[in-house]
Amino acid sequence: MRLRQANQLSLFDGRVLVWFSCGAASACAAKLTLDEYPDAEILYCDTLKYEHPDNARFMADVSAWIGKPIKLLKSDKYADIFDVFDETGWLVGHSMARCTIELKRAVRERYQHAGDTHVFGMGADEASRIARFERDNPDIALMWPLLDSGMDKQDCLNMLMRAGIELPAMYKLGYKNNNCIGCVKGGKGYWNKIRLDFPESFSRMAAQERKMQARVFGDVYLDELPVNVGRYESEFEVECGPVCGMSAVVE
Repeated sequence: MRLRQANQLSLFDGRVLVWFSCGAASACAAKLTLDEYPDAEILYCDTLKYEHPDNARFMADVSAWIGKPIKLLKSDKYADIFDVFDETGWLVGHSMARCTIELKRAVRERYQHAGDTHVFGMGADEASRIARFERDNPDIALMWPLLDSGMDKQDCLNMLMRAGIELPAMYKLGYKNNNCIGCVKGGKGYWNKIRLDFPESFSRMAAQERKMQARVFGDVYLDELPVNVGRYESEFEVECGPVCGMSAVVE
């Protein structure tokens, strides 16, 4: 496994931090990293409250598989995503959501040290994204075990299935990510799928929009979203994790 960013301190001058996101890729990245660096820390920025309840099961299964506890890190300022929305008055911006900034990025920044090496679950099918990330974050020491092993997302799913780990429920329901149920960064097709699969979550976010007089989409409130708009299959995959917005930190 190669250490990226030549201007970094030695890997052994700091901790190896693996950022788990309750997804297949980060689970496999954790497994590969621990095989080589058994003292690595496996960390999860806790947003479980509004994620699928099956995520707790998946996290426990992954922890047993890798033979190490997954440490939960929580915001010291906000209780959950709706607390962020209420206190900041911000749902989502052009680049990222405020909930991601406060519950993922800020939590990671508070925990990390200058000499740490970071591991994220991006693989061989995201080489261009990894290259941009390295370019935009020259002061972050990085390792990409999935890329170095030539593993893409499907390889990660296969690895988990071979290990006997049941995939997260959101994947089995046809979602491309395992974020909170009703992610403010999702497209119109995504939200119409949420309306069908999780009507209570859809109604909760629609009520939040009206309460704040703010909208996930610039042109329509969720409770006015036509049921036939958007094609989730063709929408971009939405990321939410400690990796999000890291380039903005150093620019």
